Parts: sequence; structure tokens; C-alpha cells
Amino acid sequence: MAEILIVEDEFSINELIRKNLKLTGHNCVQVFDGYTAVEMLKSRTFDLIVLDIMLPGIDGYHVFNWTGGTPTIFLTAKSELSDKLKGLTMGADDYMTKPFQMLELAARVETVLRRTKKTERGFVLGDMRVDFDSCQAFVKEVPVELTPKEYRLLETLIQNRNIALSRERLLEIVWGYDFEGGTRTVDVHIQRIRQKLCLERQIKTVYKLGYRLEAAR
Repeated sequence: MAEILIVEDEFSINELIRKNLKLTGHNCVQVFDGYTAVEMLKSRTFDLIVLDIMLPGIDGYHVFNWTGGTPTIFLTAKSELSDKLKGLTMGADDYMTKPFQMLELAARVETVLRRTKKTERGFVLGDMRVDFDSCQAFVKEVPVELTPKEYRLLETLIQNRNIALSRERLLEIVWGYDFEGGTRTVDVHIQRIRQKLCLERQIKTVYKLGYRLEAAR
């Protein structure tokens, strides 16, 4: 679980980001303008900042100067290469152009947190435990052998827990965009994970969509 500051002036977008990141287990603080963001950064620390560039008061580039090296993902409606390069050159960890998919943002947040060692090192659900550092799963502390794809699929479900993921999205994340197989591949791997890790009740089938791992926040 990470402490995340969301700096976005559009309330609906800010709230949508908060809800999605909360579902994946993070605590979020919301601010809606540049000046408030700077004051917040003066008074407390965060594990990651989701920072819009176009803000009332002062823009995200100026706010970034107050982050003190905190991992930051820039959000902006600008798509020009020069704007992206400016943000990354300043030291931002990632850059997303609006509109974007919330699942993609959540995935990028987890990537940045993992890279900066600010994310969870393990996950426990019932009798199952996952150690992210060793990429190992256990049931009642007995190691369970998973294939690389099974482990990556499990990790994806954990990172997006309580969020319904389509079969197509799982294929993109785990197998890649150029995978030529069908969505039946996801079904087969999900069934294996359920059986190996005793997750029949926790991995829910979402009708006509895909799957969701149900877990406490």
C-alpha cells in the first residue's frame, strides 16, 4: 500500500483516479490546484504523485520542482513530443496523455512503485501467500510451482484486485499485443491458478467480460 498524491483540477477525473487506486489498495490524497499541491508537499511526504500539467494557479512543471524526488507520473492533454520530453527530462517517471484508460494508469502506478521499491513486497489471501521479490507463491507456506505465464497472470490479478479485467486486457498484459492465440488461453490459465492456489472462490468470473480477484483492500 502506497501513499499517493493526486493533483488534477477536473474533479471527475481526480475522483475516478482516487477510486481506482483505492481499489488496488492505495491511500490517496486529492488536491485540485498547483498552490495547494505545493503546500501539501511542504507538509507531508508521499510515495508517488499523479500530477496534471495544466493546473489553476501554477502548472505541474512548477509543482514538480517541489516534489523532492518523489516518483511522479505526469498527466496532460498535450500530446506533442516536446511536452513529453520536457516532463521526462525534468525527471518524471512516466507520462500519460489524456484521455487514458484507468487500468493502464493503475498498471503504470504499480510499475513505478515497484521500480522505486515503494510498493508491497508480498500479498496474502487466505492460505495463499505471494512473495513478489522471489516471484514465488505458497499455499499454507508450501511452495507452489507456477509457470511464468501463470505467475504473471496471478500478479496482474493481484495488482488490479477488486477490478474486473477483460480477457482481452489480460491477454495484452500477460501475453503481449502480438499474441496470436484466443481468449480461451486466459480461461485455461485462470482455471489452473484457481486449482493450484485454492482460489476458486476468490477469482470471480465476470459474466461476458473476464475475471476479478476479490480481496480486502
